[in-house]
Amino acid sequence: MFLDTGGIVAILIIVGLAIVALSILASFIPVGLYIAARAAGVRIAFGSLIGMRLRRVPQRVIINAMIKSSKAGISVDMDKLEAHFLAGGNVDRVVNALIAAQRAAIPLEFERAAAIDLAGRDVLNAVQMSVNPKVIETPIVAAVAKDGIELKAKARVTVRANIERLVGGAGEETIIARVGEGIVTTIGSADSHKAVLENPDTISRTVLSKGLDAGTAFEILSIDIADVDVGKNIGAQLETDRAEADKRIAQAKAEERRAMAVAHEQEMRAVVQEMRAKVVEAEAQVPLAMADALREGKLGVFDYYNLQNILADTSMRDQIARGGAQPGPAPAPGGEKK
Repeated sequence: MFLDTGGIVAILIIVGLAIVALSILASFIPVGLYIAARAAGVRIAFGSLIGMRLRRVPQRVIINAMIKSSKAGISVDMDKLEAHFLAGGNVDRVVNALIAAQRAAIPLEFERAAAIDLAGRDVLNAVQMSVNPKVIETPIVAAVAKDGIELKAKARVTVRANIERLVGGAGEETIIARVGEGIVTTIGSADSHKAVLENPDTISRTVLSKGLDAGTAFEILSIDIADVDVGKNIGAQLETDRAEADKRIAQAKAEERRAMAVAHEQEMRAVVQEMRAKVVEAEAQVPLAMADALREGKLGVFDYYNLQNILADTSMRDQIARGGAQPGPAPAPGGEKK
Protein backbone atom coordinates (compact mmCIF):
# COMPACT_ATOMS: atom_id res chain seq x y z
CA MET A 1 0.00 0.00 0.00
CA PHE A 2 1.43 3.28 -1.05
CA LEU A 3 1.50 6.39 1.11
CA ASP A 4 -0.22 9.44 -0.08
CA THR A 5 1.54 12.78 -0.52
CA GLY A 6 0.65 14.05 2.96
CA GLY A 7 2.18 11.03 4.65
CA ILE A 8 5.43 11.41 2.73
CA VAL A 9 5.69 15.04 3.69
CA ALA A 10 5.09 14.21 7.35
CA ILE A 11 7.82 11.55 7.28
CA LEU A 12 10.27 13.97 5.68
CA ILE A 13 9.49 16.58 8.30
CA ILE A 14 10.05 14.07 11.09
CA VAL A 15 13.33 12.93 9.56
CA GLY A 16 14.47 16.53 9.13
CA LEU A 17 13.61 17.37 12.72
CA ALA A 18 15.47 14.28 13.89
CA ILE A 19 18.54 15.28 11.89
CA VAL A 20 18.44 18.81 13.31
CA ALA A 21 18.02 17.45 16.84
CA LEU A 22 20.92 15.05 16.37
CA SER A 23 23.08 17.88 15.00
CA ILE A 24 22.28 20.08 17.97
CA LEU A 25 22.91 17.23 20.37
CA ALA A 26 26.21 16.40 18.62
CA SER A 27 27.31 20.02 18.98
CA PHE A 28 26.75 19.80 22.74
CA ILE A 29 27.94 16.22 23.22
CA PRO A 30 31.19 15.16 21.51
CA VAL A 31 30.40 11.54 20.81
CA GLY A 32 33.98 10.48 20.11
CA LEU A 33 35.23 12.08 23.31
CA TYR A 34 32.38 10.49 25.29
CA ILE A 35 33.23 7.07 23.90
CA ALA A 36 36.93 7.54 24.77
CA ALA A 37 36.01 8.50 28.31
CA ARG A 38 33.75 5.49 28.72
CA ALA A 39 36.49 3.23 27.35
CA ALA A 40 38.93 4.64 29.92
CA GLY A 41 36.48 3.97 32.73
CA VAL A 42 35.51 7.61 33.26
CA ARG A 43 31.78 8.01 33.76
CA ILE A 44 30.46 11.32 32.47
CA ALA A 45 26.82 12.24 32.28
CA PHE A 46 25.36 13.89 29.21
CA GLY A 47 24.12 16.71 31.40
CA SER A 48 27.68 17.48 32.52
CA LEU A 49 28.86 17.69 28.92
CA ILE A 50 25.97 19.96 28.00
CA GLY A 51 26.67 22.10 31.08
CA MET A 52 30.36 22.48 30.10
CA ARG A 53 29.26 23.54 26.64
CA LEU A 54 26.92 26.15 28.04
CA ARG A 55 29.58 27.42 30.46
CA ARG A 56 32.06 27.67 27.56
CA VAL A 57 34.45 25.23 29.16
CA PRO A 58 36.44 23.19 26.60
CA GLN A 59 35.12 19.67 27.04
CA ARG A 60 38.20 18.07 25.53
CA VAL A 61 40.54 19.69 28.09
CA ILE A 62 38.49 18.55 31.08
CA ILE A 63 37.77 15.03 29.80
CA ASN A 64 41.38 14.41 28.71
CA ALA A 65 42.56 15.55 32.15
CA MET A 66 40.10 13.17 33.81
CA ILE A 67 41.17 10.29 31.55
CA LYS A 68 44.84 10.98 32.32
CA SER A 69 44.28 11.16 36.08
CA SER A 70 42.08 8.07 36.04
CA LYS A 71 44.71 6.01 34.24
CA ALA A 72 47.28 7.22 36.82
CA GLY A 73 45.02 6.10 39.65
CA ILE A 74 44.19 9.61 40.84
CA SER A 75 40.62 10.62 41.50
CA VAL A 76 39.91 14.19 40.46
CA ASP A 77 36.49 15.76 40.64
CA MET A 78 35.28 17.19 37.34
CA ASP A 79 33.68 20.21 39.01
CA LYS A 80 37.06 21.16 40.57
CA LEU A 81 38.71 20.93 37.16
CA GLU A 82 36.06 23.19 35.68
CA ALA A 83 36.36 25.66 38.54
CA HIS A 84 40.14 25.78 38.14
CA PHE A 85 39.86 26.40 34.41
CA LEU A 86 37.28 29.16 34.90
CA ALA A 87 39.61 30.76 37.48
CA GLY A 88 42.31 31.04 34.81
CA GLY A 89 44.39 28.02 35.77
CA ASN A 90 46.13 25.44 33.63
CA VAL A 91 44.22 22.19 34.14
CA ASP A 92 46.61 20.00 32.16
CA ARG A 93 49.67 21.25 34.07
CA VAL A 94 48.00 20.67 37.44
CA VAL A 95 47.06 17.10 36.54
CA ASN A 96 50.57 16.40 35.25
CA ALA A 97 51.97 17.76 38.51
CA LEU A 98 49.68 15.50 40.54
CA ILE A 99 50.78 12.47 38.53
CA ALA A 100 54.48 13.38 38.88
CA ALA A 101 54.07 13.94 42.64
CA GLN A 102 52.35 10.57 43.02
CA ARG A 103 55.15 8.81 41.14
CA ALA A 104 57.77 10.53 43.32
CA ALA A 105 55.84 9.79 46.55
CA ILE A 106 55.45 13.51 47.25
CA PRO A 107 52.23 14.39 49.11
CA LEU A 108 50.35 16.88 46.95
CA GLU A 109 46.63 17.53 46.95
CA PHE A 110 44.65 19.01 44.11
CA GLU A 111 43.72 22.13 46.09
CA ARG A 112 47.35 22.97 46.84
CA ALA A 113 48.45 22.25 43.27
CA ALA A 114 45.66 24.49 41.96
CA ALA A 115 46.62 27.25 44.41
CA ILE A 116 50.27 27.06 43.33
CA ASP A 117 49.22 27.24 39.68
CA LEU A 118 46.93 30.22 40.28
CA ALA A 119 49.72 31.95 42.21
CA GLY A 120 51.69 32.13 38.96
CA ARG A 121 54.22 29.41 39.70
CA ASP A 122 54.86 26.39 37.51
CA VAL A 123 53.61 23.61 39.75
CA LEU A 124 54.91 20.87 37.45
CA ASN A 125 58.38 22.43 37.44
CA ALA A 126 58.19 22.71 41.24
CA VAL A 127 57.43 19.00 41.56
CA GLN A 128 60.24 18.15 39.16
CA MET A 129 62.60 20.37 41.15
CA SER A 130 61.61 18.51 44.31
CA VAL A 131 62.80 15.32 42.63
CA ASN A 132 65.77 16.81 40.77
CA PRO A 133 67.30 19.70 42.79
CA LYS A 134 68.30 22.82 40.90
CA VAL A 135 71.69 24.53 41.02
CA ILE A 136 71.66 28.34 41.27
CA GLU A 137 74.91 30.11 40.50
CA THR A 138 75.45 33.41 42.27
CA PRO A 139 77.21 36.35 40.64
CA ILE A 140 80.71 37.32 41.77
CA VAL A 141 80.55 38.63 45.35
CA ALA A 142 83.35 40.96 46.49
CA ALA A 143 84.22 41.26 50.18
CA VAL A 144 87.18 42.59 52.22
CA ALA A 145 88.90 40.67 54.99
CA LYS A 146 90.21 42.35 58.14
CA ASP A 147 93.72 42.64 56.67
CA GLY A 148 92.35 44.88 53.91
CA ILE A 149 92.63 42.39 51.03
CA GLU A 150 89.63 42.06 48.73
CA LEU A 151 88.36 38.58 47.82
CA LYS A 152 85.95 37.79 44.99
CA ALA A 153 83.91 34.63 45.48
CA LYS A 154 81.36 32.77 43.39
CA ALA A 155 79.06 30.13 44.85
CA ARG A 156 76.75 27.40 43.55
CA VAL A 157 73.62 26.86 45.63
CA THR A 158 71.77 23.55 45.30
CA VAL A 159 68.09 24.04 46.13
CA ARG A 160 64.99 21.88 46.18
CA ALA A 161 61.47 23.21 45.80
CA ASN A 162 59.45 23.29 49.00
CA ILE A 163 55.88 22.46 48.01
CA GLU A 164 54.50 23.65 51.33
CA ARG A 165 55.99 27.15 50.88
CA LEU A 166 55.50 27.67 47.15
CA VAL A 167 52.51 29.91 47.79
CA GLY A 168 53.79 33.11 49.40
CA GLY A 169 57.44 32.01 49.55
CA ALA A 170 60.29 34.13 48.22
CA GLY A 171 61.99 33.21 44.94
CA GLU A 172 65.50 32.64 43.63
CA GLU A 173 66.45 36.33 43.86
CA THR A 174 66.06 36.20 47.65
CA ILE A 175 68.23 33.08 47.88
CA ILE A 176 70.97 34.73 45.81
CA ALA A 177 70.82 37.93 47.89
CA ARG A 178 71.00 36.06 51.21
CA VAL A 179 73.87 33.86 50.09
CA GLY A 180 75.76 36.93 48.87
CA GLU A 181 75.20 38.64 52.21
CA GLY A 182 76.45 35.56 54.05
CA ILE A 183 79.61 35.42 51.91
CA VAL A 184 80.35 39.09 52.59
CA THR A 185 79.82 38.63 56.33
CA THR A 186 82.00 35.51 56.50
CA ILE A 187 84.90 37.00 54.56
CA GLY A 188 84.63 40.28 56.43
CA SER A 189 84.93 38.53 59.78
CA ALA A 190 88.08 36.63 58.73
CA ASP A 191 91.33 37.94 60.26
CA SER A 192 93.30 37.26 57.09
CA HIS A 193 92.41 36.60 53.47
CA LYS A 194 94.90 33.72 53.50
CA ALA A 195 92.74 31.83 55.97
CA VAL A 196 89.80 32.09 53.56
CA LEU A 197 91.92 30.97 50.61
CA GLU A 198 93.24 27.99 52.57
CA ASN A 199 89.78 26.84 53.73
CA PRO A 200 87.05 28.15 51.41
CA ASP A 201 84.69 25.52 52.79
CA THR A 202 84.41 27.63 55.94
CA ILE A 203 82.30 30.04 53.91
CA SER A 204 79.95 27.23 52.90
CA ARG A 205 79.56 25.93 56.43
CA THR A 206 79.03 29.36 57.94
CA VAL A 207 76.52 30.49 55.32
CA LEU A 208 74.63 27.19 55.35
CA SER A 209 74.24 27.31 59.13
CA LYS A 210 72.42 30.65 58.97
CA GLY A 211 69.16 29.11 57.71
CA LEU A 212 68.95 31.27 54.62
CA ASP A 213 66.00 29.35 53.16
CA ALA A 214 63.59 30.57 55.84
CA GLY A 215 60.51 32.11 54.27
CA THR A 216 61.47 31.05 50.74
CA ALA A 217 59.95 28.56 48.33
CA PHE A 218 63.11 26.47 48.38
CA GLU A 219 65.14 24.28 50.67
CA ILE A 220 68.89 24.80 50.46
CA LEU A 221 70.69 21.47 50.25
CA SER A 222 74.27 22.68 49.87
CA ILE A 223 76.36 25.77 49.18
CA ASP A 224 79.60 25.19 47.29
CA ILE A 225 82.24 27.84 46.67
CA ALA A 226 83.08 27.56 42.99
CA ASP A 227 85.89 30.11 42.82
CA VAL A 228 87.76 32.56 45.07
CA ASP A 229 90.07 35.21 43.57
CA VAL A 230 92.22 37.86 45.23
CA GLY A 231 91.25 41.39 44.31
CA LYS A 232 92.69 44.77 45.25
CA ASN A 233 94.47 45.76 48.44
CA ILE A 234 91.63 47.89 49.70
CA GLY A 235 93.41 48.72 52.98
CA ALA A 236 96.47 50.13 51.22
CA GLN A 237 94.27 51.98 48.78
CA LEU A 238 92.31 53.53 51.63
CA GLU A 239 95.56 54.58 53.37
CA THR A 240 96.81 56.10 50.11
CA ASP A 241 93.56 57.97 49.63
CA ARG A 242 93.71 59.19 53.22
CA ALA A 243 97.31 60.39 52.78
CA GLU A 244 96.36 62.15 49.56
CA ALA A 245 93.44 63.80 51.33
CA ASP A 246 95.70 64.92 54.19
CA LYS A 247 98.17 66.28 51.63
CA ARG A 248 95.46 68.29 49.93
CA ILE A 249 94.29 69.63 53.28
CA ALA A 250 97.86 70.69 54.18
CA GLN A 251 98.30 72.32 50.78
CA ALA A 252 95.04 74.18 51.22
CA LYS A 253 96.10 75.41 54.66
CA ALA A 254 99.53 76.47 53.33
CA GLU A 255 97.87 78.31 50.48
CA GLU A 256 95.60 79.99 52.98
CA ARG A 257 98.60 81.11 55.07
CA ARG A 258 100.40 82.34 51.94
CA ALA A 259 97.36 84.31 50.89
CA MET A 260 97.14 85.83 54.36
CA ALA A 261 100.86 86.75 54.21
CA VAL A 262 100.42 88.34 50.78
CA ALA A 263 97.42 90.26 52.03
CA HIS A 264 99.37 91.43 55.09
CA GLU A 265 102.31 92.48 52.89
CA GLN A 266 100.04 94.42 50.61
CA GLU A 267 98.46 96.05 53.62
CA MET A 268 101.89 97.08 54.96
CA ARG A 269 102.86 98.43 51.55
CA ALA A 270 99.73 100.50 51.54
CA VAL A 271 100.62 101.82 54.99
CA VAL A 272 104.20 102.66 53.84
CA GLN A 273 102.91 104.39 50.74
CA GLU A 274 100.51 106.35 52.85
CA MET A 275 103.36 107.39 55.18
CA ARG A 276 105.55 108.34 52.20
CA ALA A 277 102.74 110.41 50.82
CA LYS A 278 102.50 112.22 54.12
CA VAL A 279 106.30 112.78 54.14
CA VAL A 280 106.21 114.17 50.60
CA GLU A 281 103.34 116.36 51.57
CA ALA A 282 105.29 117.58 54.63
CA GLU A 283 108.45 118.19 52.53
CA ALA A 284 106.37 120.23 50.12
CA GLN A 285 105.42 122.49 53.00
CA VAL A 286 109.10 123.21 53.94
CA PRO A 287 109.88 125.72 51.08
CA LEU A 288 106.67 127.54 51.82
CA ALA A 289 107.54 127.78 55.50
CA MET A 290 111.06 129.00 54.69
CA ALA A 291 109.69 131.62 52.32
CA ASP A 292 107.36 132.84 55.04
CA ALA A 293 110.28 132.90 57.50
CA LEU A 294 112.46 134.96 55.06
CA ARG A 295 109.56 137.29 54.42
CA GLU A 296 108.91 137.83 58.08
CA GLY A 297 112.62 138.19 58.93
CA LYS A 298 112.72 135.10 61.09
CA LEU A 299 115.37 133.56 58.81
CA GLY A 300 118.30 135.38 57.24
CA VAL A 301 119.76 134.87 53.80
CA PHE A 302 123.04 133.56 55.17
CA ASP A 303 121.14 131.17 57.41
CA TYR A 304 119.37 129.88 54.31
CA TYR A 305 122.66 129.35 52.43
CA ASN A 306 124.23 127.69 55.42
CA LEU A 307 121.31 125.29 55.41
CA GLN A 308 121.83 124.64 51.71
CA ASN A 309 125.53 123.96 52.29
CA ILE A 310 124.64 121.47 55.01
CA LEU A 311 122.24 119.74 52.64
CA ALA A 312 124.84 119.68 49.87
CA ASP A 313 127.45 118.28 52.25
CA THR A 314 125.03 115.61 53.38
CA SER A 315 124.24 114.71 49.77
CA MET A 316 127.95 114.50 48.94
CA ARG A 317 128.61 112.17 51.85
CA ASP A 318 125.73 110.02 50.74
CA GLN A 319 127.07 109.83 47.19
CA ILE A 320 130.54 108.95 48.47
CA ALA A 321 129.11 106.24 50.64
CA ARG A 322 127.28 104.81 47.59
CA GLY A 323 130.33 105.21 45.32
CA GLY A 324 128.80 107.89 43.12
CA ALA A 325 130.22 111.22 41.80
CA GLN A 326 130.96 113.93 44.26
CA PRO A 327 128.62 116.89 43.96
CA GLY A 328 130.07 120.40 43.63
CA PRO A 329 129.94 122.97 46.44
CA ALA A 330 126.79 124.90 46.92
CA PRO A 331 126.71 128.21 45.03
CA ALA A 332 127.40 131.37 47.07
CA PRO A 333 125.03 134.29 47.06
CA GLY A 334 125.24 136.29 43.87
CA GLY A 335 126.26 133.25 41.74
CA GLU A 336 129.72 132.74 43.38
CA LYS A 337 130.85 129.50 44.86
CA LYS A 338 131.60 129.53 48.51
